[in-house]
This record gives sequence, structure tokens and C-alpha cells, in this order.
Amino acid sequence: MSARSIGNATISFGLVSIPVKLYSATQPASAVSFNLLHEKCGTRLKQQYICPTDNDEVVPRDQMVKGYEFAKDRYVTFTPEELKSLEEKATQSIDIAEFVPGTKIDPVFFDKAYYLGPDKGGDRAYRLLSEAMLATGRTALARYAARGKQYLVQLRPIAGGGLVMQQLLYADEVRPFSDVPVEKVVDVKDQELKLAEAIIQQISHEAFKPDAYEDDVKKRVLEQIERKVQGQEIQLAPPEAPQTQIIDLMEALKASLAARGKQAGGAQQGPAPQGRANAAEDAPEQPAARKPAKHAPRSAGEAKGKASRK
Repeated sequence: MSARSIGNATISFGLVSIPVKLYSATQPASAVSFNLLHEKCGTRLKQQYICPTDNDEVVPRDQMVKGYEFAKDRYVTFTPEELKSLEEKATQSIDIAEFVPGTKIDPVFFDKAYYLGPDKGGDRAYRLLSEAMLATGRTALARYAARGKQYLVQLRPIAGGGLVMQQLLYADEVRPFSDVPVEKVVDVKDQELKLAEAIIQQISHEAFKPDAYEDDVKKRVLEQIERKVQGQEIQLAPPEAPQTQIIDLMEALKASLAARGKQAGGAQQGPAPQGRANAAEDAPEQPAARKPAKHAPRSAGEAKGKASRK
């Protein structure tokens, strides 16, 4: 099913204007959501606003005003007309301000994404802009006004000659990492670093394949919803036993490397051990993964996987 356009805009690129259509790039509505019901009769509940000062009186919307709290319990109020006058005028224009290398924008600034498709008469200029950015390794930073707000956006090319408009957060909307308490001086041993690099190499791939990942929680919830719809009882999974933690960093790295080596060597038929189960006892002394002996003791993760298959 082809995507449905949610709006129109014009990319302003120097003296060139490129008419485009906007398409939502994500589907947040696909998430599983629940409604609040009255337990006694099963009726869906309605939200109400209560004034605690006037004996918990229910306040209808036509008696509400918007206020900004400038101090504790002190507000300045605005009428709908005043707020309307402060809104950004929607021009439907995507005004490119500059071009920067795409790798220079930290993904922490990424917000909602939209696909852009060429509108009538804009095919040639649309493809030109996409290919020019691909050739130069640059992406565009632009301003876009819609729904009464002004957005900072990034235009970036994608394979096939398309364009993505990535809404960005402003600088004051992103907390600096310096707010996070992290020890500035931590010694990393060479042997630990080599083991960590070996683990990274074992599970490295050259491309991101989103189809390889699924929301297991969503699948589990939908399965149980279907059981409820069919009049069946929900299946409650027993809680998992806590896994033994490996405190020593070197032992944890060796155990991780050994577990991945066994999986790659074909000795393990089930899923890879999860977490940091106590596999240090059968971890090799050297960082290179070795094929385990025929009667080598199994790790806690392997034993659990074998029991579940039975």
C-alpha cells in the first residue's frame, strides 16, 4: 500500500524552489495501547478536570485558561487570541540555511522523521539536490514552520535518490553529557581492551538490518490479547531465576568471548547464553575462542536453554 501524503512544502535552495510532499516515516500507532475502563461495568472512562479549591468542582473546557507558572503557584494567563498571535506563521517553506557533513550531527538531536517526495514539477530539482548532497557528503540544515511552531530540520539523502527531513531538537532541549557523573580517570588494561575488541569483532556486521529485530514484548502482548479475545486464560510465565554475576571484569570478558566462540563453532544448537551467567569456569585462559571438549561442563545459560527445549 502506497504512503499517503500528510502535507505539502517547498524546499528553498538558493534561487531554486522544489515542491515536495511530506510522508510520515514512522508508525507510532502500531504500538499496543490500552484504555482505562470501569471495572464494575466495563465502560470506557472519560477524563475530567477537577478544581481542588472549589470543592472538587468539575471544570468544563470553556471555563479553562492557559497559564505559565513563573514562580511557585504563581501564574500569568494568556487568552487563546494572545497565544495565536505568538504562533509562527506557517509558510510551508523549508528554507535551507547551510550544508554540513552528516556525520557532524549527533543522533541525540534527532526527533521525528519525515520522508519527502517530489511534487508536481519538482522531480528534476529534487533528484539534483539529493545527488549533489550524496556526492559532497553533506546534509542540509533548514528552518521549517508548521502548526504554529518553527522547527530546525536536517535534509539528508538516502539510497535511491530520496530525501529525508529529520526534525532536530534545539540546543537547549538536549542535556549535556557533562551532567552525567562519570569518573574522569579510569585505567583500562591492555589485556581488557584486547578482549573487548575481540568480542566486538565477533559480533560485528557491515550494515544495519532492521528486519532482523522485532519487538518481542509487543508480540507477546498481542498473543495474550488474542487468547483473551478467544475466551482463553492468559498464560503467566514464571519469573526467571536471577543470574550469577561475574564481578571480575577479566573473567566476564573471557566468559563472553568463550560463549560466542562456542556458538560460532556449532557446539550450541539453541540461542546464545543471555546476560552474564557464571560461565567463567569453562572460559579459556587465552582470549582466542577454542572449540570446547566433548564433555566440557555447560554454562548456566546453555543449561537453561536445553531445559526449555525439553
